[in-house]
Amino acid sequence: QVQLVESGGGLVQAGGSLRLSCAASGLTLSSYGLGWFRHAPGQAREFVMGVNRGGASISYADSVKGRVTISRDNTKRQVNLQMDSMTPEDTAVYYCAATGARGSYYAREQIDYWGQGTQVTVSS
Repeated sequence: QVQLVESGGGLVQAGGSLRLSCAASGLTLSSYGLGWFRHAPGQAREFVMGVNRGGASISYADSVKGRVTISRDNTKRQVNLQMDSMTPEDTAVYYCAATGARGSYYAREQIDYWGQGTQVTVSS
């Protein structure tokens, strides 16, 4: 059974930082593209940042450019999202996602597995 479990969410002041982690089990992580999405109230779930299977290609949303980095460790079965200079607009539930060889990690409809999400709240 595949499981993606996020951690690291919480409350942070504007300008602060958070590091989200996603622990994967039940799959060979190196075979999957990995992404982070977020879902704010009243909005659609949106792509934040992701990395391909080999780790050489990274994509991100314009809204987080220069503030967010992603890293993956296939040996530890983990993918992390470091968020800096956070703003209240970053407030959302953040989801870890994995997609197989035929999917794109930045396309919501092509995701094979989702985590349960972790709440991130940025206060002004």
